[in-house]
Amino acid sequence: MSVTSWFLVSSTGIRHRLPREMIFVGREDCELMLQSRSVDKQHAVINYDNEKDEHWVKDLGSLNGTFVNDVRIPDQKYVTLKLSDVIRFGYDILLLML
Repeated sequence: MSVTSWFLVSSTGIRHRLPREMIFVGREDCELMLQSRSVDKQHAVINYDNEKDEHWVKDLGSLNGTFVNDVRIPDQKYVTLKLSDVIRFGYDILLLML
């Protein structure tokens, strides 16, 4: 098991530690809450694969989409996240880092 901690970092420098479990991203009642009108109440989910030590992101059919490195990811399909990926939920941009 990895001892590495992964974070999502906002453009203002706010760090969100990614746990080794599933979290929901959105405006309301989510583990990672983003206060943006472009983010749905439950916008996306980030999951962790213990065997591969990887985080995955999946859009939950949001109106404004989830993007990884400026490419909109398909609804309801997991995409593997890598170090320095730029993730955008609607118009909120976060950077994946150690």
